[in-house]
Amino acid sequence: MSNLGEVLVTARRACGLTQEELAAAAGVTQAALSRYENDLREPEPEVLARLARALGVTETFLARAGRVHGGMAVDSHMRRRLTAKPTVWRQLEARLNMYRMHARLLFEEVSIRAEQRIPTLDPAEITPTDAARLVRMQWRMPLGPVRSLTQWLESAGCLVIEEDFGTTRVDGLSQWIGDHPVILINLRAPTDRKRLTLAHELGHLCLHSIDVSDNVEAEANEFAAEFLMPIEVIRPQLRNLKIGRLHDLKREWGVSMQAIVERSYSAGLIGANERSNMYKAFSARGWRIKEPLSDELTPEHPALNFNIGDALLRKGLGPNDVAQLAGFATPEDNILFPVARPRLRPVG
Repeated sequence: MSNLGEVLVTARRACGLTQEELAAAAGVTQAALSRYENDLREPEPEVLARLARALGVTETFLARAGRVHGGMAVDSHMRRRLTAKPTVWRQLEARLNMYRMHARLLFEEVSIRAEQRIPTLDPAEITPTDAARLVRMQWRMPLGPVRSLTQWLESAGCLVIEEDFGTTRVDGLSQWIGDHPVILINLRAPTDRKRLTLAHELGHLCLHSIDVSDNVEAEANEFAAEFLMPIEVIRPQLRNLKIGRLHDLKREWGVSMQAIVERSYSAGLIGANERSNMYKAFSARGWRIKEPLSDELTPEHPALNFNIGDALLRKGLGPNDVAQLAGFATPEDNILFPVARPRLRPVG
């Protein structure tokens, strides 16, 4: 059974279009589009082609996505603030679903050999802290701070996509694409927040791939804290924690000063009063709004999707070929696996 209507709604929402806007772009009436989206009527081939062009995808993409087992609009794990507008996070969720399907199409033709893998674990059988330790052990990570977290994720076959969310109230979201996980991260976030979000989403991918408990956010936070700041390693540095030492700890561990305070508090190394006094000092210095030193941390930028595009180019495929493989209408629409156009060399 085809779920083309669900695909059209997801693609339209991902583009930030209303029904009226998409109908106008595709040259159909809004009433007709409504019937297509509610699976009350199948669009004619020429109409489907116009809809695909307006959405920046291929007709094959629409057809394949409509046949995905479990549907197209899959709920994602999302790290967002309570004040984030539903219209914003729903559009981001739709974009992640689109990226998931584009990647799925490409991975049907191109295989990725990952050095590691992201394990899927049952939170009923393992604590988030032990899960984080297990992943670090399986990946043979050095003791202490995590350097280049994005590279570790990509080496495990995780597709990390960075884009401007247009808001600072949503940090990131994640899903699985078959055997490959995908994380969408906010370009606007400072490096320390990006790193915590990446570790948080890794916790979701490990612990919440099948069964979801009532405490998913708390479990992902606990996983991220242990993954980025293993308590047995950082504990000596958190004893007698003073605000003057937070700068050095932030530089060393690559996390926010607030995350360091929370780590110390959760480990029982500072009490509620000390924690409260720390945050009062943060507020007095304006650190609750913008922490210092974030610009000094080594940036986290994804590379796997660009490397895939370059590898396909080296195999003799052109920008149009790569776009078609991934279900994008044109190379300009292909923002997921961009390829550099070959430069013309002077002759003579």
